Amino acid sequence: MTSAGVDVAPQLRGRVYYGWIVLGIASAAMVGTLPGRTQGLGLITEPLLRDLQISRIAYAQMNLVATLIGGLFCLGIGRLIDRIGSRLVLTVTALALGATVLAMSQVTGAAFMLVAITLTRGFGQSALSVISLAMVGKWFRRRLTVAMAVYSVAISVGFMLMFPLVGAMVQSAGWRIAWSAIGVALVCGLAPLAYLFDRSSPESIGVEVDGGAIDSPEASTESTVHATLGEAMRSPAFWVFALAASMYGLVASGIGLLNESILTERGFAPDVYYRALAVTAITGLAGNFIAGALAGRVSLRSILMTALLVLAGGLIGLAHVSTEGQVMAQAVTMGIGGGFVMVVFFSVWGRAYGRTHLGRIQGVAQIMTVLASAVGPLFLAEWAASTGSYSSAFYLLSALVAALAVAAAFVPVPAGARTA
Repeated sequence: MTSAGVDVAPQLRGRVYYGWIVLGIASAAMVGTLPGRTQGLGLITEPLLRDLQISRIAYAQMNLVATLIGGLFCLGIGRLIDRIGSRLVLTVTALALGATVLAMSQVTGAAFMLVAITLTRGFGQSALSVISLAMVGKWFRRRLTVAMAVYSVAISVGFMLMFPLVGAMVQSAGWRIAWSAIGVALVCGLAPLAYLFDRSSPESIGVEVDGGAIDSPEASTESTVHATLGEAMRSPAFWVFALAASMYGLVASGIGLLNESILTERGFAPDVYYRALAVTAITGLAGNFIAGALAGRVSLRSILMTALLVLAGGLIGLAHVSTEGQVMAQAVTMGIGGGFVMVVFFSVWGRAYGRTHLGRIQGVAQIMTVLASAVGPLFLAEWAASTGSYSSAFYLLSALVAALAVAAAFVPVPAGARTA
């Protein structure tokens, strides 16, 4: 601490805007949510079910309960971030998630597995996601969309590296060893990294947001928006942006979990599904880049509208794909549209409502996406079971996504989210 009580960032003060260092830690934190995410749990589902003698139906019910309860962790964590800062909250959450993952690797019964999955969902998918997003939002304002585009690319690359690494470990050493390794990485890697290098805000190290001096002329022109959670939730734009992201989460989780079954219904072999996954991941990165570049020139509203229309078209296309080329084209639309939505969701809250209560605001938006993601697979599975096909569900979802695009076109948007 300096004599004025301002924390000085270790070894880097004056050389580079420290927000970029925080962004790197935030990216690592988001990748650290892997054991609490559907895709991460999917890496160990089959060996776990064989090991614990749990049926798929029981596991799906367990996962739904865990996701719904775990989503509640989004609410309290935002208040803690706003009150005491991300440094301590991130450190404790990383330790809690790591300890939970380590405990889960030793579970031998269904009841304790339910508790373990609930806590990994809560500390990982919910709490750690909110913390990670808020960290970047606290450090950037004018360059927030650029920072969020960089952040989106970083976490996409991180997940793309982690999935095959963890998958190979599961196959070679078993799911318990793989889960133990992740727990150790969280406890001995992310937690100390957060404590040593995270800083809760630019003001805590004596600089202005985006890197200006604390008393620079730029600071006087900085937006003075400091919306509370209540004020944000009374804004129609909050609901349009949050529902748009939630609808994408519902679609992405439902299709992601059941994509092999969906393509089988259309007459494709499983290997087409794996190739489509790779295409979606790569084009998702491209969507991150494009949205980040556009955000400096056009409004977040326009980017969201474009994303939703692309996704609506992709959903209709999924009901009609009949060649492998069409499957890959549909995967491209989902990847690009999803990449756009990701950048908008990460950027809009700080831009539109300010940084003061950002943790609370992002917490509510995040819990909406978590709940929608939990519903997505169940909705598609129940629809297919009752109608005998997924196709009509895609028409319905496409109509809802298109309706949100129309709403985005007309809803009053806070000034900060209109242009970069």
